This record gives sequence, C-alpha cells and structure tokens, in this order.
Amino acid sequence: MGIKPYIEIVRVDHWPKNAFMVLGIIVAVLYKPEAASWSVLPTIGLAILATCLVASSNYVLNEILDGPTDREHPIKRTRPIPAGRVNIRVAYVEWLSLAAAGLGLGLLINAPFTLAALGLWLMGTFYNMPPLRTKELPYIDVLTESINNPIRLLLGWFALIDNRVPPASLLIAYWALGAFLMGTKRFAELRLIGDRARAANYRRSFAHYTTDNLLVSMFFYMAACAFFGGVFIVRCKLELILCVPFAAGMFAYYLQLGLRDNSPVQNPEQLYRERGFFLYTLFTFAVFVLLMFTEIPMLYEWFDVDPAKVPALWVFSAN
Repeated sequence: MGIKPYIEIVRVDHWPKNAFMVLGIIVAVLYKPEAASWSVLPTIGLAILATCLVASSNYVLNEILDGPTDREHPIKRTRPIPAGRVNIRVAYVEWLSLAAAGLGLGLLINAPFTLAALGLWLMGTFYNMPPLRTKELPYIDVLTESINNPIRLLLGWFALIDNRVPPASLLIAYWALGAFLMGTKRFAELRLIGDRARAANYRRSFAHYTTDNLLVSMFFYMAACAFFGGVFIVRCKLELILCVPFAAGMFAYYLQLGLRDNSPVQNPEQLYRERGFFLYTLFTFAVFVLLMFTEIPMLYEWFDVDPAKVPALWVFSAN
C-alpha cells in the first residue's frame, strides 16, 4: 500500500496536543529565571521532538488495537487500519521504533525527563492494550487519557529543571482540565453516533455512558480544576486570580462547542479552525503568561496572602 498509511497512523497532525508541555516550561522559568536564555532552546526543541515521537508511538498502538471497533464509527472507519491499508506486523514494528527513538532522545536530556516520557508511553499502553485497556472502562478511560496532561507538564518542566517537581496542586488542576476536555469529547462522540448500542460496539465504555452522566462528570472535572487551580494561585502566584474570569470563559466557550451537533471537540487537534475559540484561547494564554511574571503587591494586601518567594519580571506598585 506504500508508506503513506504508515505516516497517517503516526498522527503528526495530533502533535499540537504536546503544546500542553508549554505550561511546564513557563512554570519552570518562573522558579528558575536563569533558565530563560537562548542557550536552552536546543534542549527544549529536543524535548518537544522526543515527546512527539513517544506520543506517536501511542497513536500507532491506538490505531492497531482500535482498528476492529473503529469500523463501527461513522468517521473513523475510513482510517488506514480499519480500511485495510496497513500491514499489522509492520505497524507493531513502527510502534516500538517510535518509542525507542523518543526515549533515546530523552536520555540525551536527563533522567527525570526520560522517566516522564516513559510514563507517557506506559499510560498509552495501559490505555490501549489488553488486559487493562482502560479506554473500555467508564470514567477510568477519561482519567487515564487525561493524565497525559500533567505528564506533558512534567516533560516541559524537566527539560529545564531536573532536581525538583512542580506544585502538586498545579499537576492535579491540569489533570482535571484534561479530564474536562476528554469528557466533553466523549459527550460529543455519543451524540454523533446516536445509537447507544452501536456506540457500545465502538467502545465498551459507552454502554454505561449517557449524555446526562457525561455532563455531570464534565462539571465535576471543571470544579476540580477550579479548586486545585485556586490552591496553586493562592500558594504560588496570586496575580493569576486576575486571569480567572478569562479561564472561566474558556471553559464555557469549550462547553458551547461540545454541545454543537457533530461537535468540533471530537477532533481537538483541529480546533484551530474554530477561529473565535482559537483567538480567545491565545488571548487568555497571553494574559496568563503576563501575570505569571508580574508582581502586584496590593493584591496580597487585599487578600491577606503572603507573597510567593519566586521573582517577577515586572512589579506594579502603588509607589
């Protein structure tokens, strides 16, 4: 069939998901300002490439093991494996080769980064491969897929800092954010397929899911993200409280997209086509980054909170 189907199952178009590493890089610079230099760019580039290769290894395994059930999906049945355009043995070699390449590059960075990359690969294995195959278990499927968010944060962090870990509150908030995004995707998929019996043939977890219990779970994940994110803001960077309204708006905007017929959240890697949401997300991210490196002493007086012990690039004072 040629090489094209084997390139397709690598899902290079999904690599933008690794942008979740960026938060880890930003927080690392906050805690280690000297890391903000041109000299670290090659390391960051190597870290991104390594993460993309490990993620693609997981995508290949996903394509292999989901091939039979993807034939029940109105869109995914045209993918290379369910369409019969890929030799499965060659695909398994591709899976292992991508993992070896990604982890090998990780060793050039440092041991914590390599362990985090290995964790990303193992979670992909647990998610897709029997007997665990957590993607078939209701709610566990969302939680084990979305844990890749904090793992990617760690990959960005460890690319610059290898002797400590970021705050646990931030990792949990990031996990809950990923769960909200994934839960919304499940909600949109169930609405697209329409028939629960057919949805269960596509993925066993859909035998339990309904639009109601998925909506409830989405609100749970959103609340968990808000609460743990609040802990991080109060303990580490109170200035981020000014970003909260914009972040809340982004949750609402994403939920609105999820409620559409044939919702675009089923393919998050293509959300850049939703120009309004994409521009709003970029604006919110820009506000977040600006506040991460800004100090506003009066906020600490108003909220009666002790200032964090991390330096700021800009200080806005009444004096």
